[in-house]
Amino acid sequence: MKTTIKTGLLLFLICAFSAGLCGVINSITAPRILINTQKETEAALSAVSGGYVIGEDIGSTDPSITMVIPLLDGDEVAGYILELKANGYGGGMTMIASYLASGELMKAKMMANSETPGLGKKSENEWYMAMFEGLGASSPLPKSKSDLPADQAQSVSGASITFSGVSGALNLGSNYVKGLGGAL
Repeated sequence: MKTTIKTGLLLFLICAFSAGLCGVINSITAPRILINTQKETEAALSAVSGGYVIGEDIGSTDPSITMVIPLLDGDEVAGYILELKANGYGGGMTMIASYLASGELMKAKMMANSETPGLGKKSENEWYMAMFEGLGASSPLPKSKSDLPADQAQSVSGASITFSGVSGALNLGSNYVKGLGGAL
């Protein structure tokens, strides 16, 4: 009986020490992680802004669109940057995409995903998102691989679910921006 209590108390102390150590490490690293995430987001916003002035987030009621930032050309709204959430084969994906007020996709960047290396992870490459650029206003964004030219369809082969998630999110963003037009 004494051995059981002694062992239980020892295990409790080890767990309490470990939990306390994890808490201390988290309090040290959490601010740095937040700063790095903010820097990464600012760099992505700048990369997709197309040289326009980046405004302040005006928010969205759509749960798949977590950020709406106007792109300003003087006093005029030239377009918007959206943070889009979608699902792929590996789960949730987060993208940042810029659109002209007409709904035309200017540029998109994958920010986070859990897709399969060598297949769905291709969506992180610049060439992948370039397949969608310039589309969305008068030319529709591709909804499936069959909407792509043969060479592009081959390059995304094996990652149909990822492609559908990216395409669906970018189409949602285009339609959302068309609804906003140049209004704030």
